[in-house]
Amino acid sequence: MRRLIGAALLCLATVASAQDKKPPYWASIASGEAMMRSGPGRNYPGTWLYKRRDLPIRVVQTYPNWRKIEDPDGQKGWMLVTLLSDRRTAIIRPGGTRDVHIKPDTRSPVRYRAEAGVVGRIEQCDAAWCHIQVGNRNGFIARADIWGLDPGERVE
Repeated sequence: MRRLIGAALLCLATVASAQDKKPPYWASIASGEAMMRSGPGRNYPGTWLYKRRDLPIRVVQTYPNWRKIEDPDGQKGWMLVTLLSDRRTAIIRPGGTRDVHIKPDTRSPVRYRAEAGVVGRIEQCDAAWCHIQVGNRNGFIARADIWGLDPGERVE
């Protein structure tokens, strides 16, 4: 029972922190299915159904319980705040596979390669590199190879 209460409190804390932020900011889709709508309410038609948990999105506007988001393809629409997470993620940019290195250095060995469209969790980023986790694999990827960060933004 305590686990359920703790999970519920964590969920409420995530929603509360997502509601307190001032746009623009980065978030990700928290649910396995999330509907984008043409306006901030369930009475507005759905424009896109996302079936990709952790997809990075940019929140560009807020309205009580709703967020106007922009997805990696540049599409904009409204999503219920409870479908969003503060978890930082990134998506590999189009243009082929990208190297994920053991260290934040192009001369370090390549740990694995990630194809365009792969989504991973980013844990820390500096001016040139991000530590990324895709499934149970992790390593360092050049910032230029991912979408999900502001220019010059550091993640810690």
